[in-house]
Amino acid sequence: MTDNASPATLDPGTGTPEVGIRAAAIYALVAHRLEAFYDHAHWITQAQGAALCNDWLMRSKQRLSLSERRHLSDLSDQVATQIRNGLSREAGLYTAHELMESLDPRHVSELGASIMEECVRVLKATPAE
Repeated sequence: MTDNASPATLDPGTGTPEVGIRAAAIYALVAHRLEAFYDHAHWITQAQGAALCNDWLMRSKQRLSLSERRHLSDLSDQVATQIRNGLSREAGLYTAHELMESLDPRHVSELGASIMEECVRVLKATPAE
């Protein structure tokens, strides 16, 4: 994942750093999944998502097990699929662009905030095994 995004930047105020870091990883994966889909007609696999998650976590000096990264990749797939299925192509292109832009800590996005809330909700509703 790119970006100057850090867990603190994307932390939705969950009260715990662990939830914030994981929700931020899901959010970044959702952004990348939608960008790959709308810009390149490619849907990121679980393994690719787990690898992207690892890259992002390493840049923010965090570590999670492979099984947890796979879990976060699966959750991001659920959120991204839900978004993809509910949007027209034009709205999807806009959403993907907006989410990628919002990975920059200087970009404020109401759409991004609502997607982050969904990432937190999904994370809390589906704890890792």
